[in-house]
Amino acid sequence: MRLIRNILIGLVVLILAAVAIGYALPRHISVERDIVIAAPPEAVFAQVSSLQAFSEWSPWSDYDPEMVVTYSGPDSGVGNVMEWVSDHRNVGNGRQEIVEAVENESVRSTLEFEGFPPSEAWWRLVPEGDGTRVIWGMDADMGSGPMGRWFGLMMDNWIGADYERGLDQLRAAVEG
Repeated sequence: MRLIRNILIGLVVLILAAVAIGYALPRHISVERDIVIAAPPEAVFAQVSSLQAFSEWSPWSDYDPEMVVTYSGPDSGVGNVMEWVSDHRNVGNGRQEIVEAVENESVRSTLEFEGFPPSEAWWRLVPEGDGTRVIWGMDADMGSGPMGRWFGLMMDNWIGADYERGLDQLRAAVEG
């Protein structure tokens, strides 16, 4: 009986410690990856300022070729919207809208995944030699609860690998 009681006390202490540590973890997370593409910023901007073009080299399109995607608004720039529905666990359902586009320099969009708070995705294009350094990032608020903050610890590994694959596919699309 004493053993069971000690095990239960230990479990309660572990759970309380996990919750307390969760509250101490960062609420806001950032994921960022970059690559140099042998093309001018104009060529890269055409790809990152259009969600229709993005769908052609998106790393998430590889996960679910059956994903249903719809577009609205203009074909590129501010107001360009992409919504998707997928049964694949790495894709899910969501919506992305370009909210800012500075020609040949940057693009910013809101990103909503079903069941998660909205986040912001962005692109920065920096001329580098004869090419362009493309920086792809995401900033998200993981919420005030400890579970979201624990989840935030894993975001860089999860999404970072997808960003790296997507940047490689973007390079292939731009460089031809």
